[in-house]
Amino acid sequence: MVPALLFTILPFAFGLAQDGPEGTAAKARLFEAGAAREDITPPPGLPMWGYGARKDAPSQGALDPLSASAVVIRAGDQKIALVGLDLGRSPARATLKEIREEIREKAGVGLMFLVGSHTHHGPCLELEKAGATAEYIRTLRQKIVNAIVRAAGSLRPARIGVASEEGRWNRNRHSHIEPKPVDRLLNVLRLDGLEGKPIAILVNFAAHPTTRDAALLKWSADYPAPLRGQVEKEMGGICVFLEGAAGDLSADRQGMDTDAFGKKLGEEVVRIAKGIDSQAPGEPSIKGREEEFHFASRINLSDPITYAKYCFAFFKDLVDAYVEEYREGVRPNLTVVLLNGNIGLVGGSGEFFSSHAVRLRERARLPHLFFFGYTNGYHQYFPTIEAVSEGGYGADPDVSPVEIGAGERMMDRALFHLYDLRKPMR
Repeated sequence: MVPALLFTILPFAFGLAQDGPEGTAAKARLFEAGAAREDITPPPGLPMWGYGARKDAPSQGALDPLSASAVVIRAGDQKIALVGLDLGRSPARATLKEIREEIREKAGVGLMFLVGSHTHHGPCLELEKAGATAEYIRTLRQKIVNAIVRAAGSLRPARIGVASEEGRWNRNRHSHIEPKPVDRLLNVLRLDGLEGKPIAILVNFAAHPTTRDAALLKWSADYPAPLRGQVEKEMGGICVFLEGAAGDLSADRQGMDTDAFGKKLGEEVVRIAKGIDSQAPGEPSIKGREEEFHFASRINLSDPITYAKYCFAFFKDLVDAYVEEYREGVRPNLTVVLLNGNIGLVGGSGEFFSSHAVRLRERARLPHLFFFGYTNGYHQYFPTIEAVSEGGYGADPDVSPVEIGAGERMMDRALFHLYDLRKPMR
């Protein structure tokens, strides 16, 4: 067992370059945005991700294309990238490191949110050392970098607006206790050019994209694809889907199929987006921090019986990837950004239960807070303490190896950063 311990805090750059009063003042007022998209559809034949019963069954092709949709925001001297990926998870540790280095060198982007949509019809990215998947991941890395670099290259003066509404489009799939916790918010961030036309519309919503049949062995972005299509058709610009704290949440389709549900959700986004009055921020700023944690694991994959059980439930190559990742304990990533002093962006590398996001939002006391799951890595489920007590899929050690209470401790740190970035605490 590894003792639970915070061991790395990486502060993002604060302040602006000193290049004279006029230059500094101009940069302080600078607010820009750009967007780009890359097709990241894998070739057929790679093992699919998302359902243990599939084992390592290969994809038979694509039902619809997978994409990486990137937005880069610049405020003063700082840039961040937010990327929605039509993948079950974001890439693994080594690939993330390479992406960070490349976008810093090529685009001056200091911090990123790579957010997997969590579609269960994407490739198994854990297989970084396995033949054709390894080759695909090298291509994927370059396309993610390309999307971010292209977005940064299209930066132009921008206006920003945010709106959030509660809906009835998701449901709690885990708890039997009433009232069941659900994050009902549909969060929409609109970035416009100075003429008022959308550069990008970011959608933050929490529900598993598992509306396609598990027996379908084809790549699919699930409901985020028709959602984006509807928004882009009516609004223009690039729509970026950013998954929320969906660990215990499913889509509530109300009898609709995948395409109809995605389109309907897209219509709701359009209605919300049209009501947003975007403005140029008076004091644009980006302040952020990235932190890595070190928690004990509730499972011991070095035990032969446990290892064999996992290989039977999934498949050996996937289990071996988890053995490697958890060799030193569970090391999730937390990324926190305060945008323009009043918009919080928080991303965690796992399937966080919805109450984590709801409680963080209540405690942060910001006008708007976006919580992204499946961000900058993947460390399986992060249930709440009460969910672990209740038990069940997503809360038990089989798919939630991290020690009990890890999610709460990460949210406490996110809360600290959100307050400390506003006014440093002593």
